[in-house]
Amino acid sequence: MTALAGLVGDFAALLAPTAGNELRLTGWIDQARGEDLPHLHAFTRGLELDRDAVNATLTCPFHNGRTEGVNTKTKAIKRQLHGRAAFPLLRHRILLG
Repeated sequence: MTALAGLVGDFAALLAPTAGNELRLTGWIDQARGEDLPHLHAFTRGLELDRDAVNATLTCPFHNGRTEGVNTKTKAIKRQLHGRAAFPLLRHRILLG
């Protein structure tokens, strides 16, 4: 548990976008694979599968997370109201949410 807590803390430090994080991530992945934590090994394999996107996330200060969150929320409300109400109620729910 101590090793896992240390690795989680080290990974959390990588989440602040700065230059050079891609090299720190490589070191973190090597360190995580050195531990006997199978779930963490699966996580590192997932990071490696989409390494370009992970590197962009850890180094670029810009993202579209808020926009995607609003889109997801809007689509969820739309699915809830499908077939029950017209556009004015959908608009009202989105503006109140």
